[in-house]
Amino acid sequence: MKVLIVNTTDRGGGAAIAARRLGDALSRAGVEVTMLVLDKYGDDSRTFAVAPHWKGRLAFLFERLMIWIENGFSRKNLFKVSTAATGFDITATAAFREADIVHLHWVNQGLLSLRSIDRIFRSGKPVVWTMHDMWECTSICHHAYGCDRFKSACHDCGFLRYPSRHDLSARVFRRKMEVFRPASVTWVAVSRWLARQARESALLAGKRVEVIPNTLSLSQFELLDRVESRKQLSLPLDKRIVLFGAVRVDDPIKGFPLLMEALRLLLDREEYRGRIHLVFFGRVKNPQEVYPRIPVSYTDVGWVDNPRQMSRLYSAADVAVSASYYETFGQTLAEAQACGCLPVSFGNSGQADIIRHGETGYLVPEHTAGSLAEGIARALESGGSISRERLRAEALSRYSEEAIARQYQQVYSELLSK
Repeated sequence: MKVLIVNTTDRGGGAAIAARRLGDALSRAGVEVTMLVLDKYGDDSRTFAVAPHWKGRLAFLFERLMIWIENGFSRKNLFKVSTAATGFDITATAAFREADIVHLHWVNQGLLSLRSIDRIFRSGKPVVWTMHDMWECTSICHHAYGCDRFKSACHDCGFLRYPSRHDLSARVFRRKMEVFRPASVTWVAVSRWLARQARESALLAGKRVEVIPNTLSLSQFELLDRVESRKQLSLPLDKRIVLFGAVRVDDPIKGFPLLMEALRLLLDREEYRGRIHLVFFGRVKNPQEVYPRIPVSYTDVGWVDNPRQMSRLYSAADVAVSASYYETFGQTLAEAQACGCLPVSFGNSGQADIIRHGETGYLVPEHTAGSLAEGIARALESGGSISRERLRAEALSRYSEEAIARQYQQVYSELLSK
């Protein structure tokens, strides 16, 4: 069986990490995997760039330019939407021709246009598409932020400067309807929450939507000694460590300011005053705005792309917090569990699939700083009542490479048997 995995890049971003890990898991299960990307940063011989780097940059810039113009020359929300107006015809590549299964992941920002997606759908190849955000369910946005127009027809988009009945979102939605509705695609959501959004979308209503979570390489994410991990990372041994991570720490959707307010509320409690240390990893776009707002001692680890280093971070922490407004999956929460760290998160989206409240972490009922502070406090106060070994066993049973590869192989086999 030959599977072609298609993703905008092979490095950086949750979808790229998930797609690469899945490719590795499938390869170890005996599947012949090739990856096709727009931007190749790694050195894997099985990964190929669809075009020279400069052509990819042009496609990316041209689409952003068109969005900027359509949005009244405003840069606001420039990277919160994608139109799939530019892209490459991958059906002409050898990797595509040789594939038995075409498996799409995150394909925006210049890799695939709606025209090239249509060609893939019409090629006769079985297509699986794993959704890592809501773009496949909506017109142009990657997260709907509570808007439900995608359930009927997108228009009057809140991400646009001049929303109207016939705005950019309305035009792209009509085009996506033309491409998506006739297509025979097996859609895969990485959480039950995302699957519900997909099934309610006018674009995907009535389509086959499976739920398969992202995989973890549990040989890379290890359960390490907490004290030793703190020593190796030069972290305090006498404080409770709260861990936060994101591709971009100050991305508004990740809720870092809300976490800061929650930590301030915790400092009002005598037992936590001077006893909390924040550790965060990921890129910080505006450090001059982020650092002054942190109310506790902290360590900025920066960008981390080394699983061993990630294992140390998770193993060193008492709790790992996601303060995101939406999470289609919650990769850091699953990674935390694999390393024996208690996850804390809101329960309004994909995080609820990962955490069983009070058993494998804590779900916060209300999206407020007070509610988040209470969730963190409960996790810190739980002590050893939830063992680190139990958390790892949960991750092993649900996200191991073997378990996830087996689920995808079953989907592939069903498609090839038709």
